[in-house]
This record gives sequence, C-alpha cells and structure tokens, in this order.
Amino acid sequence: MAKKEKKEPEKPSTAWQGTYGDMITLMLCFFVMLYNPSEVDVTQLATITESLQMNQSESPTGGMSLSSGRLSDLGNTISALPSLEKGKNLGTAFKKAVSLFAPEVKSNKITITSDERGVVISLAADSFFKKGSAELNIEETRDALLHLSEFFNYPEVKDRRFRIEGHTDNTPVSEIIPDALDDDFEDESSVSEDSLTNVKYIQKFNSNWELSSQRAINVLYYLADFGVDEQKFCVAGYADTRPKFDNSTPEGQAYNRRVDIIILDEGHF
Repeated sequence: MAKKEKKEPEKPSTAWQGTYGDMITLMLCFFVMLYNPSEVDVTQLATITESLQMNQSESPTGGMSLSSGRLSDLGNTISALPSLEKGKNLGTAFKKAVSLFAPEVKSNKITITSDERGVVISLAADSFFKKGSAELNIEETRDALLHLSEFFNYPEVKDRRFRIEGHTDNTPVSEIIPDALDDDFEDESSVSEDSLTNVKYIQKFNSNWELSSQRAINVLYYLADFGVDEQKFCVAGYADTRPKFDNSTPEGQAYNRRVDIIILDEGHF
C-alpha cells in the first residue's frame, strides 16, 4: 500500500505586514507634520519628562510604574498644562529675551535659560550689586532694569506670574568686606577701630538668607518703579542652598551669586 505523502503546512500569509507598514508610515508622517521645533515649550516638556521618570529603586517588571506621589503630580501637571497658544508665548518670550538682552548676555551680566520652572533670567550679583550689599549699582544697571521692566510688559509675558529669587555663594557674610571699605585699605594692618565700626554699620545682614532675600526685594522695588505690576511678582531668598556651580572655586562662587527672575510656568505658581 502506497504511503501518503505528508503535505507541508501552508505558510501564514504576510499580506497584513504591508497594511501595517502603511499605517505606521502614515502615523509617522502625521506626527512629523504636527511637530514644529520652533513651537516646543521646553519647560512643559521638562515637566512631563520629570513626571514620567521612574525611580531606579522600582522594578520594571510588568511595565513601568510611577513612583509614590508621582501619579497625582502627573494628573495635576496635565490638568495645569497651558493651551497651545500659551505654550507658544513662553517659547516666544524666551526668544525675545535672548534677543533683547543680547548685549548683557555677551558681557555676562545676564544669562537666560529655561527649565521646568519656566524661563529664567539670571542677573549676575557682581554686576548688579556692591560686594556684601543689597543696594543695586543703579548707575551701571539702570538700562538693564529698564529693559527688564519693558520686557515684562510685553504681550507675550504680561499676563504671566513671576518669581524673583536671591542666591549667594557659601561665603559667610561676616567674612565679606563691603566695597565701600575695601577700597580704603589694602591690608588688615591699616584697619582702625573706626573702620571696623563702619564695617559693622554697612554690613547689616546677619546671614546670607537675609542678604539674598533683600537683594530680590530691591530688584522688585526698582522694577515696580519702572512700571511693572508688582502684584504679579513674588520674592524668595535661598542663600547658598541652590548653587548652580561648585562653590570650591572663585569662578563657581561668582556664578552662584545671582538673582533669578523667573517667568513661571503655570504649574509652578
């Protein structure tokens, strides 16, 4: 009796792959058309990225899960996201600030960055304040302060809220000799009792907390005098608790002595 030949099973059809490939290609084209790098709100992107990050201690088994407390934060973040138009305005405000303050940026008096808080305009304390003092060098910084007040009244930012943050380096205020006295003598041997009394008089701050806070307040005072709506501002002093660079070098300390003016993202009021 002849043996029946075993038939090879038919190979599954791959026709679906063509349809699937077409669909993926169309979706890719769709999202590429929606994406416009000039309109990306980097602050919102940073906020969403931070909200979606998983702690290293969490197990990825079964899919990535949000760490404790992040889920509610994510919900609040998404519900607080501004409209597309507001997102565009914040990006436009960043570009306008870079253009408007180009001379100050070139001279290192001002730096402009963007993070999850919003657009950050940093004023170098060494350029805007006297050493160990919260008094502004108004003769040298008037133009910059006027430009700042004009900028905060632009349509792109006038409806937003702002925070002015004072920061110092880690040098105790007790070791800072104000410029007014530093120019009078070059070494400690020439310091008289009257000079020491004047140091104590000029240096009225007990800590960097007070110095950083008063500098932020004084910036707001001048901006208000130049026409900004002070009701849209809040102030904070952080002393040396939030350095941008290492305080172990003079250059790092110089960068850490600053006043940040932040155009707040709506999720960071």
